[in-house]
Amino acid sequence: MESASSTERYEVAAQCRDTIRTIETLRDRQQKMASPRLGERDVFGIKVGSSGGLIQIFQDVEIIPGISSVQIAASKARVPLDKSKVITMHISTPIEEEKLELQKALIDGYSVVLVPRPWPNQPEKHFMPSEIAKYLKRNGFDTSKLKVHVYEAVTTENEASFEGTVDQLEEKEFSDLSVMVFNQSELESYVDF
Repeated sequence: MESASSTERYEVAAQCRDTIRTIETLRDRQQKMASPRLGERDVFGIKVGSSGGLIQIFQDVEIIPGISSVQIAASKARVPLDKSKVITMHISTPIEEEKLELQKALIDGYSVVLVPRPWPNQPEKHFMPSEIAKYLKRNGFDTSKLKVHVYEAVTTENEASFEGTVDQLEEKEFSDLSVMVFNQSELESYVDF
């Protein structure tokens, strides 16, 4: 007897095959179609995930951008994206490289806009603000001096935010719809020059 998770995986795979067949039929008939996608498609989706998969399969894919929670969080924290590193941990593959990228960006003095990794059913993969705070502390960062913002469910009626230092994140729970902003930027203006 199959477990529920095996059955669910089979159903999802079958649905994906059916969807791809439908898309291929529409493509062959030279018909247009829309495939709405959620998440940070505009920031990360082109290289990974569903939008990236569609590009690999069909090449001629138009992505119509929208504003992302990464952009909103950076704006609310007053952190310029051009002086920041944008990192996602919200992937299903190992995140060791992304963890090192986070450390390097912080050491190099960049602000970082980070999408954490909610995985409550597999604690070893769960990498949310509390785990990130502990990780940085274990790796020698003085988390009491690192400024951070956490934004949850931006632009919704459930929007919430936290502002403080990284050490204050330990043992705090945040929504799966969170974005972190490590603010290390000194705002500059043309008036300063």
